[in-house]
Amino acid sequence: MSMWKSLKYAFTNHCETRENHEDEELRSHYYKATNRAVIDAVKELLSSLPGAELVSVSEERGEICAQTKRGKKLFIVATVISVRPFETAVDFSATTETKLLPVDFGHSRAVILDLYRKLNARLPYIGSGLNS
Repeated sequence: MSMWKSLKYAFTNHCETRENHEDEELRSHYYKATNRAVIDAVKELLSSLPGAELVSVSEERGEICAQTKRGKKLFIVATVISVRPFETAVDFSATTETKLLPVDFGHSRAVILDLYRKLNARLPYIGSGLNS
């Protein structure tokens, strides 16, 4: 990653993934599983974070919101989209609550990458940014 992108992620308190993200690590991840199985895995994953609680679960829209209360306070939104039968995409958005400046020194990006790593271990991973 270039120095400019490293600084960009360090000096913000928000990070999110998308299909055609310039950072390949932050592109949408695809799993060979049903929408229901992926939603269950994401709910389990978010509720297992230290000090986390699920704030909202909208299975019809595929959105799951969680908030952590311990350590650095985070608000995480996971979006689960069924692309085809047995092909489901997952995107994350994470915002760190900061006291003074909107800077988390890359914490929200690190949390998203850790969530993807754990989800890749639980579900059959197909690839990232497949439909860009």
